[in-house]
Amino acid sequence: MKEIELKYGCNPNQKPARIFIENGDLPVEVLNGKPGYINFLDALNGYQLVRELQDATGHPAATSFKHVSPAGAAIGLPLNDVEKMMFFTGDKPLSPLASAYVRARGADRVCSYGDWVALSDVCDVETANALVSEVSDGVIAPGYTNAALDILKTKRKGGYSIVKIDPAYVPKKTELKDVYGITFEQGRNELKIDDSFLSNIVTENKVLPSCSKNDLLIALITLKYTQSNSVCYVKNGQAIGIGAGQQSRIHCTRLAGNKADNWFMRQHPYVLDLPFKSDIPRPVRDNTIELYISDDYDDVLQDPVWQTLFTEQPRVLTREARKEWLLNATEVSLGSDAFFPFGDNIERAKRSGVKYIAQPGGSIRDDNVIDTCNKYNMVMAFTSMRLFHH
Repeated sequence: MKEIELKYGCNPNQKPARIFIENGDLPVEVLNGKPGYINFLDALNGYQLVRELQDATGHPAATSFKHVSPAGAAIGLPLNDVEKMMFFTGDKPLSPLASAYVRARGADRVCSYGDWVALSDVCDVETANALVSEVSDGVIAPGYTNAALDILKTKRKGGYSIVKIDPAYVPKKTELKDVYGITFEQGRNELKIDDSFLSNIVTENKVLPSCSKNDLLIALITLKYTQSNSVCYVKNGQAIGIGAGQQSRIHCTRLAGNKADNWFMRQHPYVLDLPFKSDIPRPVRDNTIELYISDDYDDVLQDPVWQTLFTEQPRVLTREARKEWLLNATEVSLGSDAFFPFGDNIERAKRSGVKYIAQPGGSIRDDNVIDTCNKYNMVMAFTSMRLFHH
C-alpha cells in the first residue's frame, strides 16, 4: 500500500489528508480503527523513541505521546509495591513490555489521558490488558499476538486504532517538510545516543553509577523526540517529568520539575490511601489526586463535588507536609536538549532531587553552571550535541 487516506489533517477544516510514500510500500498497516493525522505523527515519532531506548538499554520500552511530544517514556523494569498502587495495576501479571507501558503512562497520568502509545516489541496479552484499562487513542508496535489483538479490538467499542509497523523499515537519509508552500529539506537525525555521550564529565564529582547512566540515556533519547525547548527528569528507568515546547530553558526546567514533584507526591501515604468510592473512574481519580497534591487543595475542599468522591473525608495534606515529603526526592537524572545558559536551572533541578545531569554545554556561562553543580556535589556531563526537535 502506497497511501492511507485520513479523515482530516491537524484540524477538521484541513482536507484532503493522507500519508503516502513515493517509492515502495508504506511500512505501516492499520489493523483496526482509523488513525488521524496527529495520531500518525505521534505514532511514528513514538516508535523511533522506543526503538532507540531498547537499543541503548537492552530493555523493552514504551512511550505515551500527546501532540507530538512524549508525556512519558520508560523501559521494562519491574514495578515495586508503591508503583503498583500509584499506577492502579493491582496484582495483575506484568510482562517486561507491560511494565514499560505502565511506567510510561505513570509519568504524567493527567497529560497521558487520550494518548497514543508506542511499543518497542510485539504486544503481548499483559500489555494489551494494561492498555484497555486506560483512556487512549491508539497504539503502534512491530506486531501483536493474536490474543493481544483480540483484546485491543474490544476497546472504544471496537474503534481503537491499532497500527503495525515493519521493524525492518529503513527511511531515506533526507526529510522533506512543506511550510507555506515552501519545501524544507534536511538530513535525518540518525544520531546514535550511547555511553560515549556521558564520557566528558566536567564537574568535580565524576562518579556516575551505571543505573544513572541508563537514566541519562533515557532522558537524552526522550528529548530527541520532544518538541524543543525541552528538559527531561528520569529516575529508575522512567521519565518522571518532561517539559516540552517552552521558549525559555528555565521554564522547561520548572515545568518538568513540577511534574517530577507530582510523581514523587503520588507516592505519599496519604495519596495512596485516598478513600475513593469503588466506582470512581481512573481519569477522575487522576485529576482528583492532581488537585489533592496541588497548592489549590484548600480551595478544593470547599467544592461540594469533592465530597461525593470518597467514602470518608481524606486526611489533610498540608503544604508543609508536601515540602517535607519532597525532601525524599534523590538520585534523579536530568537531560537538556540544549545548553543551560544560567545556574538557575541547576538550582531548580536540585529542588526535585537531581544528582546527575547531561547537557550539550557551550554556553558563555558554562563556568557558572559547573560551579552551581559543584556546590551541590552533582555530576554533570557535557554531550557536545544539541537535540532540538521541531
